[in-house]
Amino acid sequence: MPTADSLVVLPQWISAGNTHPNSRYAELIWSLGPLIDNPGTAIAAINWTKCPDKLRGQLRPATWTMINGQLRATYLRSRGVRARARHSPATLQETCREWMRLARWLHKRGITDLASCTAAEWRGYAAQRWDDGCGRESAEAILGRLTALWAFDQLTAQPAGITRPPWDTEGVDDFLPAVDGSADGAENSAEPLDPQVIGPLLVWAIRMVEDFADDILAAWAENRRMADLAAATRATPGGRAALEGHLLPLVRSGAPLPATEHKGTHQLARTFLAAVTGASPSQIDRLNDRHGLTALAAQRPGPCPMTVPVTGQINGRPWREYLDFNEAADLMRHLGTAAMIICLYLTGMRPQEVQGLRSGCCPDPEPDADGIPKRHLIRSHHFKNVTDDDGNYVSAGEEREVPWVAITPVVRAIRVLERIVPDGELLLSSAHHDFTFQRGRHGTLKKHALLLRIEDFVAWANREAQAHELPEQVIPKDPHGGIGMARFRRTLAWHIARRPGGLVALAIQYGHMRTVLDARTSSAYGTRSRGGIHSVLDVETALAAADTAAHLRDRMAAGEKISGPAARRAVTAAAQAPRFKGRIVPKTFAKKAAAYLSRDGIVLFDNPDALLICAFKRDNALCDPEPDATAPNQYACKAGCGNAVRTDTHARLLRERADTISRKAAYTPEKLAKRLRVNAERLRTIADNHDATAQPAEALT
Repeated sequence: MPTADSLVVLPQWISAGNTHPNSRYAELIWSLGPLIDNPGTAIAAINWTKCPDKLRGQLRPATWTMINGQLRATYLRSRGVRARARHSPATLQETCREWMRLARWLHKRGITDLASCTAAEWRGYAAQRWDDGCGRESAEAILGRLTALWAFDQLTAQPAGITRPPWDTEGVDDFLPAVDGSADGAENSAEPLDPQVIGPLLVWAIRMVEDFADDILAAWAENRRMADLAAATRATPGGRAALEGHLLPLVRSGAPLPATEHKGTHQLARTFLAAVTGASPSQIDRLNDRHGLTALAAQRPGPCPMTVPVTGQINGRPWREYLDFNEAADLMRHLGTAAMIICLYLTGMRPQEVQGLRSGCCPDPEPDADGIPKRHLIRSHHFKNVTDDDGNYVSAGEEREVPWVAITPVVRAIRVLERIVPDGELLLSSAHHDFTFQRGRHGTLKKHALLLRIEDFVAWANREAQAHELPEQVIPKDPHGGIGMARFRRTLAWHIARRPGGLVALAIQYGHMRTVLDARTSSAYGTRSRGGIHSVLDVETALAAADTAAHLRDRMAAGEKISGPAARRAVTAAAQAPRFKGRIVPKTFAKKAAAYLSRDGIVLFDNPDALLICAFKRDNALCDPEPDATAPNQYACKAGCGNAVRTDTHARLLRERADTISRKAAYTPEKLAKRLRVNAERLRTIADNHDATAQPAEALT
């Protein structure tokens, strides 16, 4: 049994570089910091004040054993692949919270001894937990945590004698709540961000990194220089004269005074004035007392412009008249947020993987033998389900075997973050991204802080859009809630599956002309051959294919005819495809999605650019798919492919597009106009061929 002075975490479980303080057994707060090496993880703790006194002494030994011990191999073997000898600190904390929740429930019923928790109490507690509202998958995890209490109690030196939960002998199915469709926080349960949200959000993020970063970093350097200068300033007659010469004319003329905002009120900008005039803070205070400058600054607050050149532009005009001393910290905060958004969205990394990136993670590649530069690769750590050879959770994660491919906007975002932090430091280091307070906090910016920064960045971008009269670039509220970090990964998969060839088409789709990318290049970051996001891609691709089949089914039911070499296969595929409602899918759907896509020849893909449906069959495809491809290269769609299918709607859209091209040709120089007219005629010919060969669905079954 541990004593009052025993360490909560024994030394053998603490890594060599971990410096978090250890707690003692008798303390009411047990820090799990000694177990945490992931820089993106907040320091978890176990708070024993939440546990009734009479049951605390019985729960502590089991908890201490859970932290420092390991479950028996026989116990693990009977519980499948998810069972772990040792768990992550977050899981330890959540498990202990569940035990305390049980203890409070027992205490309310007058039970003060864990040995008195019989099968009846176990059943009653489980039923009460489900009444609080709980999805089936979460409920199964809760039962697992409660079973762990019995297992770890057996491993203590003095077991409390709690009975084995009945679901561990009878099976969990009868103890779980009814199936309610809840996805319980699965990766695919996060709704993709609405295209009307991600579009302008990405525009502002890229603009911040590519157009404004130099100005913002220069402004921050000048802000720091001025702050240091002000702190070192000593009182001199020259400084007082310069101060009076700077401020008194403004006071007499009624002009605004240099001001800074603090807790909603404006005050005289002392640091700025000290740096500009060379006056000491005491000299500023005396002048303030004589002339009531604080009250005047509150009445007529003015700017604090710095002598930093403004080079960034919006639509050909400078984005600022000047850079203000007071906004430098906020702009740096938004710059870091913008770079993080780009990394989250345009790589497909999980949030923790982005949080774990360090300076130097994306070196410039050496060119190949022909002098052609290779792709940039990001070396990163992943943390999900990382265990050692004994099945113990590894908090520090491990480096991914396959690096991430970085397209140009991501490389630029990383380069900006590398200018903010020292070499080898975390790119989102809490200490170096705390521009306002400089508190030197541990590790990387945590999830809650990053979510707040995203909200603040959206608010800032919307103010800028209004100031620059860009209403189309205002970021609206997402219909499915806040812009959570996990939603970027699902959104990327949505765009890859729903846009031809996986092309996010930054320039075309979002209007930011500096990021025009070749279709093959820009689709490479989302290729299914690269590990890390393939399961999410399969889910989105399967949903998109099912939607295509459902729409075709609806068109055929409305009487539309279809044509093309794959028309018969398309009718079969439309009849067999399921219809999905909503975009939230359970965790288990990833395997079903992969199986759905593997049905070569009867999976349908919409191609709005080519105005056709592809009934993808690898052997027939002219788009040069990979040998194991389950989806076409839609950006490489070619005429004459044996997978093509068209409906009456496609024929109508072909003619509408031809008419648009013909109208454009009338206002185009002759050589280009001739090409446009040829293209328009080609589209009309395709539509005519459809009309001549199309058949109703009944004739093809």
